[in-house]
Amino acid sequence: MEESLDVIVVGAGVAGLTAGRATSSLGLRTACIEALMFGGLVVNVNELDPHAPGASSSGIDFASELMTDAVAAGMTSVAETVVSIEPHNDAYDVVCAESRHVARSVILASGARLRRLGIPGEAEFEYRGVASCADCDGPLYAGQDVVVVGGGDSALQEALVLSRYCRQVYLVHRGSAYSGRANFIEAIGARENVRTRWNSVVEEIRGDDQVDKVVLRNTRDDRLETLHCGAVFAYVGLEPNVAYVPRDITRDAGNRIITGDSLQTTWRGVFAAGAVRAGCGGLLVDAIADGNLAAASAAAYLTRRGATV
Repeated sequence: MEESLDVIVVGAGVAGLTAGRATSSLGLRTACIEALMFGGLVVNVNELDPHAPGASSSGIDFASELMTDAVAAGMTSVAETVVSIEPHNDAYDVVCAESRHVARSVILASGARLRRLGIPGEAEFEYRGVASCADCDGPLYAGQDVVVVGGGDSALQEALVLSRYCRQVYLVHRGSAYSGRANFIEAIGARENVRTRWNSVVEEIRGDDQVDKVVLRNTRDDRLETLHCGAVFAYVGLEPNVAYVPRDITRDAGNRIITGDSLQTTWRGVFAAGAVRAGCGGLLVDAIADGNLAAASAAAYLTRRGATV
């Protein structure tokens, strides 16, 4: 891409696609760079929350509609991996693995990935019983016992999905109470095939060719327990995708990008939206709101600099 752009959006999740659609609709020359499939984590959801935008559709349908609208508005989609961002006169170079792109403003919307447990067996059994998408992989374990790790919204939602397919779903939570929303907690309580191991952590995942058991440790008395299962699904938080972000763009203790009220980072003209930034909620409406605000702020920034909007 030889010409200088007005905006480059890094990441094609919900926040990124929303931002790209908004800046393109304002007449700004916009490209969205994403190496993986568009949509981010939402594409793993077969049925969106009834109160969420696009609730009547699946996650992939919702993401597809966002992408279609953004491209129709004029956004260019670039399938590459962003390696770094560098100042370039009054603009920025977005350096990819095989190319370099220039823009007057950048919106960082690279999202987050599921945090790993970091225990023995997790990496060894990936795709052989260590899974991350209940909607995608749940049917593979129909009639089996599975383990879900976590106690927040994601863990509870995934346990509910798995309870439709699996014989028994064990929820392993290090706390003594769920941290998810009340409606999810109520739904979990109504599922007879969901059992919770409170004050427990998974110490090890074991098996031969496939996962067949996990070892739990009770955090109060260190008692060990072995649970036989066919799969382990861990939802213990998210890690922001910031490997490409310069270190002098300020982050918090969790490595999330810190922004001001306009979502501008500590670099002028560089904004952050969605799960990659500190303070963004975990709902679709939060990602959409961030994408729209980042787009509006980028447009205002370019107008102040005399760019055509």
